Amino acid sequence: MMLVKPGRLEEAIKILEEWIQKEDHIIKKDFGKGYLEKTLISCKGSVEKSKKLIDRLCTMKTMMPKFFSKVNAKEELKEILELAWVTPLPIITEDYCRVLIVKINNKNFTTESYMKYYQYHIILVEYIKAHDYVNGFVVIIDFSEINLIEVMSKMNAVELQQFLTILIKGYSARLKKILMLTDSKAIELLVKTVKHIVSEKIGSRIHVQPNLEELHKVVPKEILPVEYGGTERSIKKLQEEWVEAISSEEHVEYMKMMNKACSDETKRQAVKFNEDYMGLPGSFRGLKVD
Repeated sequence: MMLVKPGRLEEAIKILEEWIQKEDHIIKKDFGKGYLEKTLISCKGSVEKSKKLIDRLCTMKTMMPKFFSKVNAKEELKEILELAWVTPLPIITEDYCRVLIVKINNKNFTTESYMKYYQYHIILVEYIKAHDYVNGFVVIIDFSEINLIEVMSKMNAVELQQFLTILIKGYSARLKKILMLTDSKAIELLVKTVKHIVSEKIGSRIHVQPNLEELHKVVPKEILPVEYGGTERSIKKLQEEWVEAISSEEHVEYMKMMNKACSDETKRQAVKFNEDYMGLPGSFRGLKVD
């Protein structure tokens, strides 16, 4: 079913609600109309794709619980708040994409820091899914002030793949552009690593911007923070505002509720789901994240 006529959205939501009730392995039964509406929109109106998305994310929460184990960024992830900033910008692009800046501030990244970084992303993505309507995301990753080799040496490739699988396959994040801001030659190794994990389509959207001048050719200068030549509030100020928003009592309770949206795999009829979708170490050799 596709949403091609007025009134079909309500009908599609009802179909999803009824489907969830019938699926014994999906533990949470009350996702709410708003969540289902945004899921349908992210799946371009396809009910069948929406079913798969809900099913997939529930299973990921069961199979990879460590990524979903934090609910309060301010209290549980203090360390990562200084090591890296992850900041969606207030103004969207002309084609209705949300620009998100990831700035790595400190070389003192450990393997544990990466997991906290991924956990922070999950909290943020749940907030965006609950509140935002956009066509996709332009992600700027700023490596300009760190030693890229040092940071990469602490990266666990399997966990990176699992995180990207959750982000793209679980949350249906439409990554329109991935822009890496650095003039380090080591970036070639990172790009190669990521392209090995993701699909060719996503890989083709990864670009290296050696300086701000090149970045401004791709992202409208005026919507960027002042540090990046724009007129928006500083990235530090935006980060502080976002941390407050996603650490609010309301969102913490929402995270607790959504983390219960997992699966009971003993009640699932299909037996091949985990092999097809997960990106766990056993299937690392073959998975491509599209």
